[in-house]
Amino acid sequence: MRIAIVNDTVMIVEILRRIITSVPGYDIAWVAYNGKSAVDYCARDTPDLILMDMIMPEMDGAQATRVIMQQSPCAIVIVTADIKKNSGKIFEAMGYGALDVVSSPIMGIPEPDKLHHLLLKTIASIGIFTGTVPPKWSSTYPGTNNDPSTIKRLSQPPRHLPPLIIIGASTGGPRALATVLRELPSNFEGSIVIIQHVDVQFSSGLAKWLNEQTPLPVVLASEGNTLDARKVLLAGTNDHLVLRSNLTLTYTKEPYNYPYRPSIDVFCESVAQYWSRKGISILLTGMGRDGAMGLKKLRRRGWHTIAQNQQSCVVYGMPKAAVEMGAAKEVLPLSEIASTLIKRVRLIA
Repeated sequence: MRIAIVNDTVMIVEILRRIITSVPGYDIAWVAYNGKSAVDYCARDTPDLILMDMIMPEMDGAQATRVIMQQSPCAIVIVTADIKKNSGKIFEAMGYGALDVVSSPIMGIPEPDKLHHLLLKTIASIGIFTGTVPPKWSSTYPGTNNDPSTIKRLSQPPRHLPPLIIIGASTGGPRALATVLRELPSNFEGSIVIIQHVDVQFSSGLAKWLNEQTPLPVVLASEGNTLDARKVLLAGTNDHLVLRSNLTLTYTKEPYNYPYRPSIDVFCESVAQYWSRKGISILLTGMGRDGAMGLKKLRRRGWHTIAQNQQSCVVYGMPKAAVEMGAAKEVLPLSEIASTLIKRVRLIA
C-alpha cells in the first residue's frame, strides 16, 4: 500500500514515516506540509491512502479533502492532535469523504506506541470498506428470539409509538446527515435513529456537531432509551445498536464477524422484528453494502425505503447496493430527502 503523509509538523511526519515503513508492504508515496501541496501532489501521483492533518497553512485538511475527493479521489484518514477543538473541521472532512480519524501525539508529549497501534489498526481496516460481500452473520440479538409468535403479539401498533425513521450512513455521511436534519422542523413528529459508521471516540463529537445543525435535539443512544418523537438518537459505540422486545435500545457485540460497526443492517433487522408500526428507512452515502439487506427487510414489512441517488453521494456504494437488490422504493437526491420525510411522516403520524 502506498501511503502519503500531509502534516506541517516535522516531528509528527517522522513518527508517521517510521510507523508506516515498519510494516512490510507499506511504502511512503510522498510527503506534503500543507493542504495545497497535497492537492498538487495527489493530482500527479494518487496514493492508496492519505494521512491528512487538519490545521495547516495555505489550505486546511477539510478543504484539501474536498478538492482531492473531487479531482483525484482516494482513501483519506484524518490524523490530528486536538480532536475536540477541531471537531467541526473533522466532520466537515468526513462529509467530503474522509474515512476515519486518528488522534496524533500532542507536541511535547509523544505517544508513538499508542499511535503505532491505533494507526496500523485503522489502515488495516480501510480495505474492509471496499469489500463487496459482507460476512455471514446471525440474525439473533439479545432480547430477540426470532419467534413469529412475538411478532404476531405486536401486530397491533400501540398508539403511543411515533413514526420511526432510520438513517444509515458511512463515507460522506456527516455532511449528508446535517443537510437532512437542518431542514426538519422542531415539531417534527418522527423519532429518528442514526447509524453512522464512526469510531466511538468521535461519536460524542459527531452528536454535538449534528445538534448544532438542527432544531431537533441530537444525543447519543444509551442503554434503555425509548424511541420518542421530536428526538434524534445517534448510535454511539463500536458495538451494534439494537431494539429489544420491550421497545428499548441496547448495544450488543454480536455479530462479532460483521465488519461495519455499528451496523445499519443489524439495527434494521432488530427493528423489523419488534417495531410494529411502519416507518421510513433511508440509506445515505457510503462505501460497502451495509444497510442494503436491512432496507430490503423493512420494505418487505411495508416500510417506505429511500436510497440517496448517485449524483449527490460522495461514495455511491451502500445506496447502490440497496437499489440493485430492490430494497429502495425511492431513489432521491440529498436535497429532496428532508421534504419527503416531512410529507411521509404526516401521512403515518
